Amino acid sequence: MNTRNIALDYLRKARARALALDVLYGEGSFDDVVREAQEIVELVLKGALRWVGVDPPKAHEVSKTLKAQIDLFPAFWKKEIETILGASVTLFEERGHAFYGDEGALIPPSGLFDRADADGARGAARDILALYVRLIEGREE
Repeated sequence: MNTRNIALDYLRKARARALALDVLYGEGSFDDVVREAQEIVELVLKGALRWVGVDPPKAHEVSKTLKAQIDLFPAFWKKEIETILGASVTLFEERGHAFYGDEGALIPPSGLFDRADADGARGAARDILALYVRLIEGREE
């Protein structure tokens, strides 16, 4: 399997998770929306790196590598890089709380995230996924 095949598989997985976001959102499971949105962004960014020939780090947050390799990406991706990086870092920071809650304060994950958090995470994941599709399809517009 070559690196582009892996990138395409990451796209398949990210699209499936994007569908799951709607189910989780509809159930009011806003913490799970945040968690899955982070997974989508992670898959997309690792896939994008693979697409341009870079082996991504074995870490959940890859924004430093993405920024270091930005010259390998088309103009539309470069234009959105700060938004992409910001979403990646933010979702990574929320990842643990979305899964475990605040164990010190004994607050479950569902007590830490609301509809607005889910809206932001879901929107960021969808926007970054759309950029990934453009990258793979080779569309510059």
